[in-house]
Amino acid sequence: MTQTPTEPRPRRSPWAVHGDGRSIRPGDVVHPGERLSWPRTLGVGVQHVVAMFGATFTVPLITGFPPATTLFFSGIGTLLFLLITRNRLPSYLGSSFAFIAPVLAAKAGGDIGPALGGIVVAGAVLALVGLVVQLAGARWIDALMPPVVTGAIVALIGLNLAPVAWDGGGSGTGVRAQPLIAVVTLAAILVATVAFRGFLARLSILLGVVVGWLLAAALGDLDPKAVEALRQADWVGLPQFHAPSFSLRAVVLVIPVILVLIAENAGHVKAVAAMTGRNLDRQMGRAFLGDGLATVLAGSGGGSGTTTYAENIGVMAATRVYSTAAYWVAGVAAVLLGLSPKFGALILTVPAGVLGGATTALYGLIAVLGARIWIENRVDFHDPVNLMTAAVALIVGAANYTVVAGDLSFNGIALGTAAALVIYHGMRLIARLRGTSAETRRGPEPEL
Repeated sequence: MTQTPTEPRPRRSPWAVHGDGRSIRPGDVVHPGERLSWPRTLGVGVQHVVAMFGATFTVPLITGFPPATTLFFSGIGTLLFLLITRNRLPSYLGSSFAFIAPVLAAKAGGDIGPALGGIVVAGAVLALVGLVVQLAGARWIDALMPPVVTGAIVALIGLNLAPVAWDGGGSGTGVRAQPLIAVVTLAAILVATVAFRGFLARLSILLGVVVGWLLAAALGDLDPKAVEALRQADWVGLPQFHAPSFSLRAVVLVIPVILVLIAENAGHVKAVAAMTGRNLDRQMGRAFLGDGLATVLAGSGGGSGTTTYAENIGVMAATRVYSTAAYWVAGVAAVLLGLSPKFGALILTVPAGVLGGATTALYGLIAVLGARIWIENRVDFHDPVNLMTAAVALIVGAANYTVVAGDLSFNGIALGTAAALVIYHGMRLIARLRGTSAETRRGPEPEL
């Protein structure tokens, strides 16, 4: 009996079309493996670019990294992340604020090479953690970094960065009306947050920066050198790449950031799982690996370290579209923007006063995010172990305690992170051995 040759199966798209591709029924979500029609997917992807833009370009402005290069590598990193997570975990990888303080310390001499080297090493360690988690599971991460520890680490980063905001973002362009510009920028951010609805309200940082920039331009307080560089910049060209250099001091300063990246990535996976109704724990290791390799790639070429972006979770929550197809659009768009020297030069015209106003809000949000982690996870501060863990870590970070040992220096973020881990696990161990844990005896609360 002869068999009729079968027709070759058409190659399937990575994404199935959700419903009719045009609308989402009440109660439905567009899952990572689905997409709307391509025009609508393009629209959602552009929203993701806008959502990440305000925070992503602020980091290189503060640290002195080339903005176009940072944006370029954030797009490349996002595409790499989607490949490693096999299109199952929607996320945009933007500039991580956790790198700001250690990077500023590592490049104190003006050379960004050692800071880039520290970023490369931190990314490599995070990628290694991802491989371990993929093989052994993610439970040990929860045990090592319970919510009281992760909340303390996140909060102390925001508090540690407060002096940077006071200094006008560390830019030092010498604008005459810097205090006025900073106040107007901050006021515009606050007003935009409550005056607009929905997605536009999520762009309050970006809108505030635009208002501050326009005011500085009207007052004639834009840096003349930056404006001239903008005029001369080409519309299309390669980003400004920088090679890393490696020093033990820079690595020691930057390496504690991986604890924040672990917390942020784990939180991202949990948030997407909750919103889509799917268990994504098996993607945890791949998320660490993807972010780690993206950070290595960025540091190798002159970009800032990356992390999964909470801003884009807001876009997904608002649109109910969790399609990774939209993130491919966003990643490609960021790469294209990074290939425009004119765009990078425009970002460099943002004056110090604008950065001071914007970072006052941004760093405060980081500090409050730590408290939000405690609240959402119902951390019990009647437990003296939790209370002391948070109390000591916050003061060490906020005061920027610094220890110098030869050529090495450990700043407030590194010491505060170490304090949170050592105090929590050390006190917990002693309490269990002595039978004095919170389950059997509550410690005295301080009088306020």
